[in-house]
Amino acid sequence: MATVTTRTVQYHADGLTMAGHLALPAGDERRPAVLLGPEGPGLSDVERRRAEALAELGYVALAFDLHGGQYLADPEAMLARCMPLLDDPSRMRDIGYAALDVLRAEPRTDPGRIAAIGYGTGGAIALELGRAGVDLRAIATVNGLITGQPGEAARIRCPVWAGIGSEDPIMSAAKREAFATEMQSAGLDWRLVVYGGALHAFHHPPVDQPVVPGVGYHARHAQRAWRDVVELLGENLNDEAEIIVGS
Repeated sequence: MATVTTRTVQYHADGLTMAGHLALPAGDERRPAVLLGPEGPGLSDVERRRAEALAELGYVALAFDLHGGQYLADPEAMLARCMPLLDDPSRMRDIGYAALDVLRAEPRTDPGRIAAIGYGTGGAIALELGRAGVDLRAIATVNGLITGQPGEAARIRCPVWAGIGSEDPIMSAAKREAFATEMQSAGLDWRLVVYGGALHAFHHPPVDQPVVPGVGYHARHAQRAWRDVVELLGENLNDEAEIIVGS
């Protein structure tokens, strides 16, 4: 296993002091980079481990913070912060910009090869960065099919991949259709993968917090979604001479 170096990086966004998790691959050369956004409750060890897994694959990876170092395990507290955030594209973009600045400032990052991936709220932020015209090589969102303002998707400059559980009550069939219409109308290279039988946050292993109806882990589809994301990154971030093996 390649040696991975990690550290906590503090930065300011949304009026808060954020604490992201930066993972660096072995070596000292510049590498393609991935910005990774968490589900609504915030940055946890799940996203930290994913950033480290990406570093093992040769990427500089930053798992960014949503709530100023807090993990909002209480569903009511999480919704009280996330629902207004999801209704405010400017705030989402500002959170994404701040994290992206940190990633770009890392000397190991190749600034011309950056992708943004995210889960739930973090996925919505990744999409908003694309709609803002940020130069990204790929965007992936799981459980975050949030549509933007009319015409803004045309600013997206890279392929978009989205994953969703077929039984997700939060990302309804109507939201899936709206997302598909937005992507297609913009003429993008896009994919929407529906994982049969999966609920919302199907990719997230169980954690010690209240159980929310419609939310549940699906181990097999979680592995499949991860492989799909890794494949997207390998296809769009790496030079032809570079080979990335999925985990």
